[in-house]
Amino acid sequence: MSELVLINVSGRDKPGLTSEITGIMGRYNVRILDIGQAVIHDHLTWGILIEIPDESTSSPVIRDLLFRLHALDLQVHFAPITEAEYQAWAAGRNRACYIVTLLSRDLQAEQIARVSAITARHGLNIDNITRLSARPSLNVADNRIACVEFSVRGTPEDLGRLRSDFLQIAGEMNVDIAFQEDSIFRRNRRLVVFDMDSTLIEAEVIDELAREAGVGDQVAEITERAMQGELDFSQSFAERLALLRGLDESVLQGIAERLRMTEGAEHLIRTLKGLGYRTAILSGGFTYFARHLQQKLGIDYVHANELEIENGKVTGRVSGQIVDGKRKAELLLEIARKEHISTEQVIAVGDGANDLPMLSKAGLGVAFRAKPLVKESARHAISTLGLDAILYLIGFRESETVPE
Repeated sequence: MSELVLINVSGRDKPGLTSEITGIMGRYNVRILDIGQAVIHDHLTWGILIEIPDESTSSPVIRDLLFRLHALDLQVHFAPITEAEYQAWAAGRNRACYIVTLLSRDLQAEQIARVSAITARHGLNIDNITRLSARPSLNVADNRIACVEFSVRGTPEDLGRLRSDFLQIAGEMNVDIAFQEDSIFRRNRRLVVFDMDSTLIEAEVIDELAREAGVGDQVAEITERAMQGELDFSQSFAERLALLRGLDESVLQGIAERLRMTEGAEHLIRTLKGLGYRTAILSGGFTYFARHLQQKLGIDYVHANELEIENGKVTGRVSGQIVDGKRKAELLLEIARKEHISTEQVIAVGDGANDLPMLSKAGLGVAFRAKPLVKESARHAISTLGLDAILYLIGFRESETVPE
């Protein structure tokens, strides 16, 4: 009869260890059922579950491994596994797998403790923990970025409650926590669509135009109520536009040139382009400024509102159909069809209530530095880090480089 043995090895990492250990096993026709390894600060933790085909060879295998590992100054532990234990464990591997991504400026033990406590409370077991961000310097306190990814397995009874629990502790600890199914689509996104104002750029362009027109306070108040979801977007948009009537066309270029990109936006777009992603701006703002960003960043598609200008003056109207929340969702689907991309492979990013329809259509919808209503309604939210934190949600490691 065969025998199942779990072997755990730890100690200082050295080149060739895996070859040496499995080479000994190979002499006895050992079958490998599972294997895993992690190295932290040159310290190795290595585990392997093996099936020894004949009980008579069990002792020689263990003896040879023990002698060699001792010579290599490694600690080893052997544990017999019954067939019933193995079958129960293997069956559990077929349960749903999810990814929990913890995003923070600085990784703290309490964050790990509270995230793992929630996964345990909802019946999820942690398979792997991987750091995706670079290791921090001990001397630099500014611009820190920390990201840890948990691979968890199980069947939570209430996904809504689970997400709510994550959202609550995220607010309490000033971190972001994303929870998503670990499907083939997560690793094969192909299209990212962005809102523009307060997402790709830090400003609301219509507020910038209003300041130039001398109606800044009036327009800003309407904008804020619309972003909070208190006003219908199309109605509020028309009201704000009307206040811009008579503004000189010459001010548009100056506004476009002084627009500040959101933290991480340029790095994100550059990386996405290097990975072959298609990108789009779907904005309730204006095409004049969206085209400016398109040229600067290399965005593939732009859909926004065409600011109507007559005799060098803003008329207070737009040409064509208003790009509101409903239209953004329609445009997302249109671009996906044109590019032959499943909606599960689409990422949508926005901050306002009028972005919720497109966030709900995408396989990964991200509320970025969003208002409370939007943050609570979206499946994923990023508030702590820059826009390039989205790369971590698709499993990108900071150590990886992408050609520009």
